Amino acid sequence: MDKNIDSKNLAIEIAKILDKKKAQDVRVLKVDSLTVLTDYFVIASGTSTTQVGSLADEVEYELSQSGIEPHTTEGFDSKNWVLLDYSSVIVHIFVPNTRTYYDLEHLWADGEPIDISEYLTPDNSL
Repeated sequence: MDKNIDSKNLAIEIAKILDKKKAQDVRVLKVDSLTVLTDYFVIASGTSTTQVGSLADEVEYELSQSGIEPHTTEGFDSKNWVLLDYSSVIVHIFVPNTRTYYDLEHLWADGEPIDISEYLTPDNSL
């Protein structure tokens, strides 16, 4: 992977990493027209706090192999919601009840959902 990867391709690459590790309900949301914080959100669920931590670790590891490091991370203590901030892409990995509670897809409903179904295994795509 190229270290100068554009934000959309980075978001798709992160979605693929999450899918490979069996994340559930992986979504990519383009929010660059709504906020200056980031261009894309990648949102996914793990079945437990252990899996949430494992998914976040895998994203960090895979991207670090290409020289891409997060600017900041949050939530590794509780692992109910882990956030990885790659500046142009912010990754949110939740346990299901925390994802439902915060409902980022509804909160950012004006964002543009990106169809990533071609990159995911059929069981994980929507």
